[in-house]
Amino acid sequence: MSVATPTVDELEDLLLACRYGDLEDVQQFVDRFGPDPLNDARDERGNTVLHMVAGNGHIETLEYLLRHVPPALLSARNDARSTALHWAALNSHLAVAQALVKLPGGPGADLIDAKNEAGRTPLGEAENVGWEDGAKWFVEVMKLEENQKGEELQVAEDAEDAEKIEVEIQDAEGQIAKMTIGQRPAGESSIPPSAP
Repeated sequence: MSVATPTVDELEDLLLACRYGDLEDVQQFVDRFGPDPLNDARDERGNTVLHMVAGNGHIETLEYLLRHVPPALLSARNDARSTALHWAALNSHLAVAQALVKLPGGPGADLIDAKNEAGRTPLGEAENVGWEDGAKWFVEVMKLEENQKGEELQVAEDAEDAEKIEVEIQDAEGQIAKMTIGQRPAGESSIPPSAP
């Protein structure tokens, strides 16, 4: 039994359903045409189904799509070289960003390092729009290599700042991004217990 091939109009309807988070329409599309056309659907700017749901924060539709598309689609770039994660960051959608990065078998934290045409990573987009929660989460899950050029870890030394760790990351343009992570609840020691 062969599966029907969607028309251009049906692919456009699919992209609109993803843009508006219409899970039922997306499911009906997959039921009719199978999951393969999900991989190739693009709008006039090269945006995929994942760009559409990620940019608009439709987590339920995203979770459905992630079960039906290959993990490589997470790395797909639009005409501006942005991934779906760039769009999630640009629009401050934390649950969506986490689902994209945490997908088993997907690119994982490597997505955070992808630069778009403007030279910004998803972390850079988050910082650019002032999305502190997202930027903090990106920094926490990034693959930071010790002594990597442009990155420096500073540990606070006085009691007042002992609850914070500041990370400085220098991007390709030489701009420094500072992020405070690892705040501990009041009363919890920042000094690890000594080994027996």
